[in-house]
Amino acid sequence: MPLKNDRCTYRVTWSEDDQEYVGLCAEFPSLSWLDQTPESALKGIREIVESVIKASVTLFG
Repeated sequence: MPLKNDRCTYRVTWSEDDQEYVGLCAEFPSLSWLDQTPESALKGIREIVESVIKASVTLFG
């Protein structure tokens, strides 16, 4: 489930190199998610961002 107050900026684009869609997040430029559909790429990057934010809160309060 995505974060309730998700204020991140997401983008999905086609990767010729990977032949898949790549989900990106402007606030976390080192993260990305490859998938076969743009919807799945967006869902994947949002889930990764959520897990990073939750882990940061757990570790650093």
